[in-house]
Amino acid sequence: MIKRTSKKHIQSILSKNPSWKILDIGCGYSANKLATTICDVQDLSKFYKDRNFIKLDKKQLPFDDDQFDFVIASHVLEHVEDYKFFISELERVSKKGYIELPTKLEDNLVFENKNDHLWHMDFDDVNLKLLISKRLQHFEPILTVAMIHKLRDNFKSSFILELYWESKIDYEFIENTQNIQKYSLISMFRKFFSKKIRTIFN
Repeated sequence: MIKRTSKKHIQSILSKNPSWKILDIGCGYSANKLATTICDVQDLSKFYKDRNFIKLDKKQLPFDDDQFDFVIASHVLEHVEDYKFFISELERVSKKGYIELPTKLEDNLVFENKNDHLWHMDFDDVNLKLLISKRLQHFEPILTVAMIHKLRDNFKSSFILELYWESKIDYEFIENTQNIQKYSLISMFRKFFSKKIRTIFN
């Protein structure tokens, strides 16, 4: 089962369960404050001196089955080449967790995502499934990661998928069958402002 949630709600759940073993994987320098174990491909052991840090050297996660009560994978899945294996590994080391992902809109807007991300993510609210497709660039990016972080506060649902899963992460791969249509944001803005100007002077 997988469904929409919010990071705030997840934090509330974790804070009420202080005895839980919590894994944060692929978090870089921004691990969840309640994570008891942190795992990353970078060696961040000096940064996380006060917590258990494990460097990821292989494809398989270096943990036992059901070792954790909760696993967090925030902005990781879109980077992983073998997403099927990674999802199965999340399910193996824990029975529940939180996944955060960029929407297709954010992915297209941000410069850094153009080369770093492999997959586009969406969510089927009817069948409760994560929808995965090969990443397509629909328009040239105009924002940096720092800029998008500021916009997320007011437009979070447009830019971020926040998902809670339990027992199984239901997902489906969607083939891109349509020819990609590229949009020029500059042309769109020009049309918008041109219409505004005409309205003012008419």
